Amino acid sequence: VQLVESGGGLVQPGGSLRLSCAASGFTFRTFGMRWYRRAPGKERELVAGISSAGDSTVYADSVKGRFTISRDNANNTVYLQMNSLKPEDTAVYYCQTVLTVGGDVRTYWGQGTQVTVSS
Repeated sequence: VQLVESGGGLVQPGGSLRLSCAASGFTFRTFGMRWYRRAPGKERELVAGISSAGDSTVYADSVKGRFTISRDNANNTVYLQMNSLKPEDTAVYYCQTVLTVGGDVRTYWGQGTQVTVSS
């Protein structure tokens, strides 16, 4: 299983970024996907999640109305569109999935991509 994030960078407050997470090594279309983030000195937090079919999403209160999670099951990729970015959105963003195969449950993480919101 591999999760590879991309799309991070430096952006001014009010700007936008789109993160991508390319998945491989499992049947992508059958598992939910999530984006987490870890800001300096803070605990890791769930940012957004999406169901396997893409018909159900959840968001942290802090990003509702600004971030949108989506997925392309044909290309095994999940996205996080981030608009109206704020300095407090600065963090390393991680893609995550939990695979259940038989009775085995395993959590997989990407390497993370840095997002810095600063003027």
